Amino acid sequence: MTMILEGVEDRPFIPTEYVVRLARTPWERAGYHALRHEVFCTEQHVFADDDRDAIDATAIPIIAACCMAGMPDRIVGAVRIHEAEPGVWRGSRLAVHEDHRRLGRIGAELIRMAVSTAHGLGARRFLAQVQEQNVLFFRRLHWKSLGALTLHGLPHHDMQADLSRYPAHGLDQTWLLRPQPRNRQVA
Repeated sequence: MTMILEGVEDRPFIPTEYVVRLARTPWERAGYHALRHEVFCTEQHVFADDDRDAIDATAIPIIAACCMAGMPDRIVGAVRIHEAEPGVWRGSRLAVHEDHRRLGRIGAELIRMAVSTAHGLGARRFLAQVQEQNVLFFRRLHWKSLGALTLHGLPHHDMQADLSRYPAHGLDQTWLLRPQPRNRQVA
């Protein structure tokens, strides 16, 4: 007997928890790069073949992984940080897998981990070049725009985090995130 539940086959798996931390293992780094490629090359077409650049040689990769039976299973969020000059850190390549964006907190937690980690490593300023459609999201997370610019043919804002809102911590932090799906209202 075969029973088909209407609509179930179209819904992505939503785990009961995620971990957010610095990428520690080869499979986490591979998943981090694969997700960036999927978002920036395949989905958004910002880069033709690869989004990697010279910054990747020194950047610290941060991931969000969904968990199965309490263990990280699949990378669904990524961001990188690096020290651009003494005391000035930058975040870049923030990406969340399309199936996990509606949870609303993965991107915010990646940003929080990125800024708090850099703060713990001595950041006096933390900056990012943010795609224009994400500026309001960053403002809600206590960032301010320093001005508009164009990167890769797309409108961006150079933005700065309010470090007083991001307590410094060490490199060994792991945060557990339990998703709370957002109910979007249409006006």
